Amino acid sequence: MKYIARSLEKVIEEVTKEYPVVLVTGSRQVGKTTMLQKLMEGTSRNYVSLDDLNERNLAKTDPQLFIELHKPPVLIDEVQYAPELFTYIKIYVDSHYEAGDFWLTGSQVFKLMKGVQESLAGRVAVLPMTTLSQAEISGVQTSPLKIDLSELQTREKSRKQMDAQEIFERIFKGSMPGVVSGQNTNSRIFYSSYLSTYIERDVKELSNAIDSLKFLRFITAVAARCSQMLNISDIAQDADINQRQAKDWLHILETLGIIFYLHPYSNNLLKRLVKTPKLYFYDTGLVCYLTKWTSAAVLESGAMNGAILENYVVSEIAKTYLNSGIEPAMYYYRNKDSKEIDIVLEQDGELNPLEIKKTSNPGTELTRVFSLLDKASVPRGKGAIVCMKPSVGAIDRDNYIIPIWII
Repeated sequence: MKYIARSLEKVIEEVTKEYPVVLVTGSRQVGKTTMLQKLMEGTSRNYVSLDDLNERNLAKTDPQLFIELHKPPVLIDEVQYAPELFTYIKIYVDSHYEAGDFWLTGSQVFKLMKGVQESLAGRVAVLPMTTLSQAEISGVQTSPLKIDLSELQTREKSRKQMDAQEIFERIFKGSMPGVVSGQNTNSRIFYSSYLSTYIERDVKELSNAIDSLKFLRFITAVAARCSQMLNISDIAQDADINQRQAKDWLHILETLGIIFYLHPYSNNLLKRLVKTPKLYFYDTGLVCYLTKWTSAAVLESGAMNGAILENYVVSEIAKTYLNSGIEPAMYYYRNKDSKEIDIVLEQDGELNPLEIKKTSNPGTELTRVFSLLDKASVPRGKGAIVCMKPSVGAIDRDNYIIPIWII
């Protein structure tokens, strides 16, 4: 299986020189362990996985002995299974304080993992890892997307151009390393076993009262609503569960790093007219599998093409930040008349509005909605239409055209 270099490698090497603990979080099968084991090659770092039930039992019942047996520098895999370790890692770190002593991985989102924040505050660098970005698949290092003409032109030169058909092929195939690397040639078989082997097991770990068939119905209902404002009652109705269950199960999908939310932008001058977040998946291959599209061509002309394309663009932009070790300041905006801006990026003291369209020939009318941000206390910077146009362009001096393939 061909190893695909990850943009996060550089960030890990940097923070390993500064922090005693580095925690890489992200959903199952995104390549956390593979990447860290690659970085370990030729070093004296030890490795232990808490997927091993004997090791997990020791870590939970005698964490001090566990650390004596697996002396730093060490990589501890799937650390969420033994939160008891965190206090003992803190004790070890406070008495030795050696940069890079502990590398940890966890298949849960850090802010939702129990025990890490209390024990390791100030001692841990937390790096979320997602499925592969289109830049990584193309073999290029990425940087956060900035709405700046010269930066966009530089990006354009480093990438291989893709047409609409190729973009939808990538959307349909998904961005799981197991599929992209060619290890699993049939993405449908991969996602079927991914759901039954990993998601189901991890879901039961977090909530043992889950009926597998109901959960499959639920996650399918969630996938059918990607890129939409969250409507818990509709999801609950489709999945034949109550709203409390739907809320709990959404929390589990977020905890496992399967879904994420864009929250509405607001500041003191732009009243938060909408409080509901919009829901996205990190991996569009999983969405296509759950919503039963049979090929990229059928998807491209199908009823969900706009929603799944939007999901793809939003997740790709988020990945450009996360892969650089930066939490993205990404929002959407919607006013009382239901006028909406797909993405608002807040960076360098400005707001950059972005619209996502399937067109390859965007017109000026698409940028009119950007004036919704003119009353904000943060100045509006350059805007952009992210679309199928084959090259970087401009609608006018304030609004650029960004091809989806250069994100």
